[in-house]
Amino acid sequence: MEQKSYYKNWYVLTDNAIVETLCKSIKQMRLNRNISQEELSEKSGVNRITISRMETGKAINLMTLIQLLRALEKLELLNYLNEEPEISPMMVMEAQKKLRKKASPTSRNSNPNDYGL
Repeated sequence: MEQKSYYKNWYVLTDNAIVETLCKSIKQMRLNRNISQEELSEKSGVNRITISRMETGKAINLMTLIQLLRALEKLELLNYLNEEPEISPMMVMEAQKKLRKKASPTSRNSNPNDYGL
């Protein structure tokens, strides 16, 4: 039996093919957990008919996707969508230049008597 790759070249797929692939994946997650559409509906708050339509490749909205992933305990998949801003080396250098190198001899709360003056 051939091992199927989890990595797809998403760029060669049409938008509809991507939706269909994601919907099939969510269905497979449900089946792997051995829960019915009705049970998933109860856990997620998503109508069973919506789940059925989704599993046949009909698009769902982002909120529904999140509700289903939460019910399937697969929210960690969203980590791949959470991209942090990149910081350029120049920005790092500029930030380091702005860091204080020394303490100032006086501060707004200092008293001249503190320095023996």
